[in-house]
Amino acid sequence: MTERGILVLTTGGTIDKQYFDALSEYQITESIIARMLEVARVTHPVRIDEVMRKDSLDIDASDRAMLVERVAAAPERRVVITHGTDTMTETAKALAHITDRTIALVGALTPARFAESDAAFNLGMAFAIVQAAAPGVYIAMNGIVFDGLRVRKDRDAGRFIAIT
Repeated sequence: MTERGILVLTTGGTIDKQYFDALSEYQITESIIARMLEVARVTHPVRIDEVMRKDSLDIDASDRAMLVERVAAAPERRVVITHGTDTMTETAKALAHITDRTIALVGALTPARFAESDAAFNLGMAFAIVQAAAPGVYIAMNGIVFDGLRVRKDRDAGRFIAIT
């Protein structure tokens, strides 16, 4: 892959959750990101790397360190990271010292496999961010591009809010 391509690192989170039946809880399954990009007819060079399958509440400091290493070592300068929304901002902070890449963290409040999910829209925004924005860490949620270091999740409202 060249510097021009986009690296997508998948970590799990709601975007990759699946619901099997009324007696089951959501489970993080094989990533649906490749299928979403195929359905969207994305032709830009992309490399997808599944890093983990975790709810973001289970992502710890060692997981974040591994993500930082993967991003820093990648030949791509544009990186999209799918991530659960609960600790997405913590991961953004861990990535902040990487200043030569454009990084967009993206998630969903409803699993991508659901018809009324925000996942496809958010993923499309993340792809646009890494192609158009200056190097830095961003979060793509709710139709807004957030500075990854100046945002928080408002669980009660079900959305992200910029911190001024």
